[in-house]
Amino acid sequence: MKKYIILASLIFGATGCANNQSIELSGKIAMKGSTPHTYLAIEDKDTHQEYKIINPQSFDLNSKQNQFVKLKAKLIKKAVGPGFPAIIKVVGFK
Repeated sequence: MKKYIILASLIFGATGCANNQSIELSGKIAMKGSTPHTYLAIEDKDTHQEYKIINPQSFDLNSKQNQFVKLKAKLIKKAVGPGFPAIIKVVGFK
């Protein structure tokens, strides 16, 4: 029985890591939400989908607000619905 539990946890762990898709986005960076629930986001100019950035400090993206930029990012979590945008981690900045 323990073997099956360990095997199942390994399979689910491997599929969880495989979900991190690398994507390239170009669009405008803006602060979204209301105090105290604000976050930095980018709206892709092609798909008009909003992505919440979880690591804006890594590339000093706070200073790039209201500018058009190109980002390379990993998709952490897909969008759930209105008010819950997709979550990304930026790995490259142009």
